[in-house]
Amino acid sequence: MKKILYIPLDERPCNNLIPQMLVKPQADKIELLSVPGAYLGLKKVAAQTAEINKWFVTEAKNVDAAVISIEMLIYGGLVPSRLHNFTLEEGLAKLKSLEEAKIANPNLIIYASNLIMRTPKYSSDDEEPEYYGIYGSEIFKRSYLSDKEARVGISESEKEELLVLEKAIPKEHLADYENRRAYNQKITEAVMGYVKSGVIDYLVIPQDDSAEFGYTALDQKSVRKLLEVEDLELQVSIYPGADEVGATLLARAYCRMFKLNLSFFPIFPSVNSQTLIPMYEDRPLGESMKSHIFAAGATLAFSAEESDIILGYNTAGLVMQEAWDQQEQQDITYISNRNVPVFMQQLLHFHQKGKKIAIADSAYANGGDLSLIKALDQCHLLEEILSYKGWNTNCNTLGTTLAAAIFAYNSNEKDVIIENTIYHLVDDVFYQAVVRNKVSKTVLPEYGANYFDISMQKDAILAIIEREVLNAYTKYCKVSFQTKQIEVLNSYSPWERMFEIGYNIVFKK
Repeated sequence: MKKILYIPLDERPCNNLIPQMLVKPQADKIELLSVPGAYLGLKKVAAQTAEINKWFVTEAKNVDAAVISIEMLIYGGLVPSRLHNFTLEEGLAKLKSLEEAKIANPNLIIYASNLIMRTPKYSSDDEEPEYYGIYGSEIFKRSYLSDKEARVGISESEKEELLVLEKAIPKEHLADYENRRAYNQKITEAVMGYVKSGVIDYLVIPQDDSAEFGYTALDQKSVRKLLEVEDLELQVSIYPGADEVGATLLARAYCRMFKLNLSFFPIFPSVNSQTLIPMYEDRPLGESMKSHIFAAGATLAFSAEESDIILGYNTAGLVMQEAWDQQEQQDITYISNRNVPVFMQQLLHFHQKGKKIAIADSAYANGGDLSLIKALDQCHLLEEILSYKGWNTNCNTLGTTLAAAIFAYNSNEKDVIIENTIYHLVDDVFYQAVVRNKVSKTVLPEYGANYFDISMQKDAILAIIEREVLNAYTKYCKVSFQTKQIEVLNSYSPWERMFEIGYNIVFKK
């Protein structure tokens, strides 16, 4: 039995629960030690970093690998990493637990992640400093235009807009924001020093909500320059993503410990698929795919025949939309520039040939593709696949799809794999793509709640969500899961908002 220690990015299901679920098909081979729940934080309330560091150093003596979120180790979570007021000395002192763990256990494999801080395009203080709720879009646009001007030039109208933005944003807010980014960048540089010294075996630097120009792009450029200087290109990966990174690195650790070299061969519904730039990301989908497969410890196969797993990568045809647009405002290119029936024909062909299949559903942002789920159900494939994911951003979906497929590949725990699939159908498709928008528009106003705060009427709202999700599940899963039916669907909202929901699903015996 191998042991992996896991320190998540934050306490939400996508970072804490989902990675634990993905490992379950290998429960006879892997014991996962996760941070005790009592140490974790709550959104803007930071986790107990001192206790987590002590726990890490103590437990690391008796594990084979550790997957570490630097945001949790230093700041106490993802959101606290954007709000902290630590001195640099305090941050660097916390990093020393990495070295202490390696000294105590020289054979310990350490895989770490350290995000490039995001710059949202919109004004909201839900996960940012208070002033970002007023000046957020202006802060983003100012950095975007400033960077664009320096790199490729801007038009006269853009120059005028930039001047207006410079005057509109209070200098103290801009200074606070830029100082915090500079701090985080120094921490990242220190973390890369631990890669250079061999304390960290592999590091992923995901970009959360990235754009072509602006703060995130500038920080990425700075990090890449350091990579080249220190010759770390093969030990540090930079690509779009965030909430999938824990799952990705767990898969990499599993592959290394058991000397697995699984290969994926992707198939797509459109000739445009690999060149599409997904919403919230800064590069073609095909390039992100290469990075994620590499980070997960797998390889990209040159043919279907030589591959271990067929990656059914569902994408938009030409223009990517939000998942809630598909029922009423679907762009015509979802029909004219892709072919779902032929995509399904290919999947069925590979299934009949005995190939194992994983589905990354990135046709839409923030939810699954209803037409794909209907087709998978009609073709009796939902119970046969290794993994289905279709949530949030393309890279969130891709990373968790790959990780789940790797853990499920040679597992005999078919019930566990099916339960994982059902969980993601419930959340990624029926909640995110169907119910979330409906409840936000029609139910929340009646309860005096809003998308970012359902706390006052949480139980009543969650009861409605559960009913609506089960209705959608019954509508779209007509053929599948007849012997694995949901008896109870208990939902919870960890941050008391609509964006993410967690579930405790009880199946009928």
